[in-house]
Amino acid sequence: MQPRFNYAKLSPVGYHAMLGLEKYLAQCGLEEGLIHLVKLRVSQINGCAFCLDMHWKDLRALGESEQRLYSLDAWRECPYYTDRERAALAWAEAVTQITSGHASDAVYEEARAHLSEKEISDLTFAIVTINAWNRLAISNRTVPGEYQPAKRHETVSV
Repeated sequence: MQPRFNYAKLSPVGYHAMLGLEKYLAQCGLEEGLIHLVKLRVSQINGCAFCLDMHWKDLRALGESEQRLYSLDAWRECPYYTDRERAALAWAEAVTQITSGHASDAVYEEARAHLSEKEISDLTFAIVTINAWNRLAISNRTVPGEYQPAKRHETVSV
């Protein structure tokens, strides 16, 4: 499989706007692991191989367990996720599958029970951002497998 075009090179302003959203999300206050968990779930729904590879690796680099990653597409049936994560995952699915009944009041109220309004707003930006990345990668046929997570600096205590 070969990529169709290089959207970062051909549309650098648009690409940098997307990176601006990522920069915001990195400092918005939501847990990095929660953001990647949501991005992985949305990428499962959308079938984006490149983003699945990326966010699986990012989560593993953060220390996420394989058990939780293997079970993510069945998160409702597994005891491995917190109520906060469940609320975020439900909201992510509702926003991603917006044509299947919109984002219901019930899902929103569940999210409000576990996330502040600002967190829901930031989470929604994370969801729409990964949906956009998924669509870019899928339409471009971006090849998975080469992505490597950033190296984490380990602190050494003496």
